[in-house]
Order: sequence, then structure tokens, then C-alpha cells
Amino acid sequence: MGTRRRLLALLFVLALVVAACGDDSGDETTTTAGGDGATETTEAADTTETTEAAETTETTEASAEPMDILTDVGVDLEAGTIKVGLLSDLTGPFGPLVTPIVAGQEAYWQNVNANGGINGLMVELEVRDTTYDIPTHVTLYEELKDQVAAFGHSTGTPQTVAINDALQADGILAIPLTWYSGWTDPAINANLMHHGAPYCIEAMSMLEYLKAEAEAKGIDSPTVAIASVAGDYGLDSAAGAVIAADQLGLNIVYQGEGAIVGGQDNTPVGAAVAESGADIVWATATPGLFGEVYGGALAEGFEAIWSGAGPSWNPAFLDGAIADAVQRDLYIPFYAQTWGGDSPGAQQVRELMGDAPPSDYYGEGFVEAIILDAALRKAYDNGDMTQAGILAAAKSLESVAFDGLAPDEAYVGEPNDQLQRKINIYRPDKADREAGGTGSALIESDYTSQIAADYVFEGACVEP
Repeated sequence: MGTRRRLLALLFVLALVVAACGDDSGDETTTTAGGDGATETTEAADTTETTEAAETTETTEASAEPMDILTDVGVDLEAGTIKVGLLSDLTGPFGPLVTPIVAGQEAYWQNVNANGGINGLMVELEVRDTTYDIPTHVTLYEELKDQVAAFGHSTGTPQTVAINDALQADGILAIPLTWYSGWTDPAINANLMHHGAPYCIEAMSMLEYLKAEAEAKGIDSPTVAIASVAGDYGLDSAAGAVIAADQLGLNIVYQGEGAIVGGQDNTPVGAAVAESGADIVWATATPGLFGEVYGGALAEGFEAIWSGAGPSWNPAFLDGAIADAVQRDLYIPFYAQTWGGDSPGAQQVRELMGDAPPSDYYGEGFVEAIILDAALRKAYDNGDMTQAGILAAAKSLESVAFDGLAPDEAYVGEPNDQLQRKINIYRPDKADREAGGTGSALIESDYTSQIAADYVFEGACVEP
């Protein structure tokens, strides 16, 4: 490492093994290698599907002149590889969402490698299944930190908070798969790269939008019920809903911040929401827990306008007994275009995923990978591909564009200016799912409410 050599572009078209979306139990490790043009995967899920990565019109050629590149961990100039860690919940509560996100990362990097890599260096993904368990997440971080140049993915807000001090002490970059507002707070995010509207900003926009929807249905002075899981994920989202309700003059008739708890029966929370008689319900949880609360409310004959943070939604809701109800009640916020998006970025996702089953979550994998891609190329240009050099390069990125797949991001300047405020809003659509789509019908693109636009960000909405 740290040696001087001429980097040559490798001209191989790579086969892609895409992890099937599922929620099978298991904790096996998944390793994706792209250094020699092959992908080797040990799956926790039972099935895989193979697709070909589409060719792109642009090729990144290796430098024509030898360069002195500093390296320490995860970058091997002799082997021509960059190792990147993914700490991913593949079989825990977010497994059905995260599995296609990882598949999106795999497809993106396979395409990069097929077209010259990072100046001739092939990206290899070291994927680990954290099962959404904090101790497991910490253990796997410790295992990988001396093997990888950066972490291209870290599932979960409490999990990422748990390794944040170590990331700072070790000087390693990580991209969270979580939209906690603290990732835009410089007191918290020294080693983390935010992307997408934070949960609390998302809630502000959605409450204002849903108030207008309720009024359009003839509901004067709509009331609100708020329920969430505990921790930075649920409480950050609930905090934004409280801020919005206060500014909009909405009466909160049920406050259940932290009332939704994994491992117990949450239908009583739904019953309490129903008893409140709220016109609007903001409920943030894992998809399974959201389903319990929603089902508990339905069992009471309750109807209202429902929404919650984007990860609360699972398109599989359209396959079960609550399909008709969610089409009637539910509004879905999300941070990027879904499978059917019309942007060039969304079109590339579909092309590179090939025959993989449609999923709205592949695009998030591309968004994460694009951020790291920009950081790696900047670090290479700086001549410093150490872990610290990659982190410094990432934090110097003035703009990262996603070709319409997601709103552009900035990583320099004041936090209030970096704060992402745009979201997309969808409605469940069973007919689209039955026709081979994902069941997400776009109704608003790049939406920002007035409250969210005017909000002055001075720090995380909820402290970790």
C-alpha cells in the first residue's frame, strides 16, 4: 500500500447477482466482490435473481500517468481494489426495504467497475447483515473498520448513533441509511453524509399537506394523533409533527411519542388513536409495527388520513387484507423517485436493475453509491485515498447531483443551507402493483411546505 504504480482500466462487462427482496430470518454475511469482474454472494434470503448491468455511454479511464496516491486501509493499488463496507439490515424489521437498497448499490458499483472503476480501481462491497440489532451493528463495524476504506451504508438511526463516536475516533466516513436530522448537525455529523429530507422536516411538510387534504374533504379544524417508536428515528419524526401542528393551529388529540414498541402487541396503540377521533394520524415505526397500529385502529372501525415517515411504508401492504383501506387512507412521503420515476436517474436505475423485480428502494442504493463515488473520485484527485483522505474529500463536496433521482445535496456551507427540504408524496395504488409496478402513485414531486421552507435549522430536532 502507498506504492506507486500505473493504474489501468479493466474492460470487463460484469454479471450482477441481485439480492431478492424478502424478510427471511438469518444472519449470514454477504460479500460482494467486483475486483475481478465477479460477484460472490452468500445470501440470508432463499432466492436470488441475476440481471445484466446495462452499459453506459461514458467510461472513466485510468490515469495515463503514474501517480503517488496515499493509502492506508481498504485501498490496494497493487491489486487495483477499493473495499467499501455496508452495515445493512437484511433480515431484521427493515430487511424487505434494505435488501433491494443493497441490490441497488451492487448494481451501481458493478456498472462503475465495468466502465473503468474509480480511475482503474475496482470497488468491492463487504456487506454484513446487522439484523437491525445495535450490538451486532457495533460488532460488525469493529470487524470491518480495519478492512474498508469507508462505509457506504449504515442502516438505522440508533445503530449509526451507536458507532458515531468510533467513526470520529477512527476517522472513517459513513453514509447513513436513515434520515435523522442530526446528520445535518455539525455537532453530530463530522463523519456522516446526510441525504434526503430529515424525518422532522418531512413531518412538517406532510402535516401541512395533510391539513389541506382534510380541509378539501370538508373537515374544518382537523385534529391530529401522533404515535411513534422510541429513539432518534421515531422521536425526530414526532418532533417535526408537533412543530407543524403548533404552527398550523392543529389540536393534538393523542400524543404517543415512543408508544409503539417492538416485541409487544401494538394494536392497543391503534385503539387509542381510534378513540381520540383524530382526523389526521402521523405514525412512524417499522412497517410491521405500523401495520399493527393501523390494523388496531381499523378493528375499531376508525377512518382517518394516515401518514408517517417514509420507512414506515411497505408496498406489501397492498397484497393483504388492508389493501383497500391503505388506498383510501394513506399518504406516503419518500426521499427519491420510485421505480416508475421519469427522471434520467430513475431510468438508469431501471436499466441497470434489468429483470430484477420492481422495487422503489433500488434508487436509494444508487443515491448512497453516487455520494461515495463522488467522494472517492475527489480523494483520488487529491492524491489521498486514506480513510481520513476520503472523509475529507467527501466533506469538501460542494454539490452532488443525482440526475433527477433525488434532490441535489451540498456538503459545504451553513447547516441551514445544506438542509434538504424536498420530498415526494405518493398514494398506494393496487392496480399499479398488479400491473407489475410497485404500487406507488406519485401525486407531488419535490414538495416543500411553507413551514419546512421557513424552518431555521440550528441543530438536530431531537438530541441523540
